Amino acid sequence: MEKRKIGSLKVSAVGLGCNNFGWRTDEAGSARVVDAALDAEIDFFDTADIYGAGQSEEFLGRIMGARRNRIVLATKFGMSMGEGRQGAKPAYIRRALEDSLRRLRTDRIDLYQLHQPDPSTPIAETLAALDELVKAGKVREIGCSNFTLGQLREAENAVKAGAARFVSVQNHYNMLHREPEKDVLPECRRLDIAFIPYFPLANGLLSGKYRRGEPIPGGSRADAGFGPKVFNEENFGIVERLIDFAAARGHSLLELAFGWLLAHAPMASVIAGARTPEQARANAEAADWTVAPEDVTEIDKLLPEVWSRTA
Repeated sequence: MEKRKIGSLKVSAVGLGCNNFGWRTDEAGSARVVDAALDAEIDFFDTADIYGAGQSEEFLGRIMGARRNRIVLATKFGMSMGEGRQGAKPAYIRRALEDSLRRLRTDRIDLYQLHQPDPSTPIAETLAALDELVKAGKVREIGCSNFTLGQLREAENAVKAGAARFVSVQNHYNMLHREPEKDVLPECRRLDIAFIPYFPLANGLLSGKYRRGEPIPGGSRADAGFGPKVFNEENFGIVERLIDFAAARGHSLLELAFGWLLAHAPMASVIAGARTPEQARANAEAADWTVAPEDVTEIDKLLPEVWSRTA
């Protein structure tokens, strides 16, 4: 599988999102997904302390075992883990990291990400604390998530000479949600920050398993009550056009969803959750289609313009 850069890290172009572990997938099922992902050459695993109230990290820690060195491990902190366990103040960052290291049964995190901005803490204090963890060898690179253009610039300006900086941002981005194209993606290119899209399949709508007028598959994210803003007539119409576009070129909608994202610089790794080994393998294979620039231009015509293009 193609490798891409996140700071000093090299990761597979398709990653495994571990948000299902401990929530919708038990430990045995999670282990089967991890095995399939590694067999398919996926080596970038993304989790968070909040996923499954800590169980995602716990499951992953037990499942990785001796295979830890084959995995580029990313986790996140900052969202509420209970009373007094939230945010990005230095003391809490150190506590959150130690908790994640314990659950993950490892001595280091490859990419440690602030899950959301903390308006109560100056970003300079957060960065200084994270830099200490990098210098201590407990974290290799640091990143952020759910940051705006202004917050990215504020963070970059707060970095002291020689200190760790955010090398990635993980934000919501897919063919039905293109807001990052307005300002965050251009800023990532300017600052050489890797972009990691979450919800790449729009809660499954871009996987190809949902079609207009057909029953929603049982056990799916939509069946579990996700995506009321995604599963609507307008988007189903867009999906039908995208399916036709991909089929005319001998590909599936799933392949289009991955290939379209990977065609946008500076996309690092498309992380998608998987509940079954089959889904993990399908996600890995979907990245085989290199979507050409002229195809991206044609696809743009099929998608809603949610903002005026300025970059």
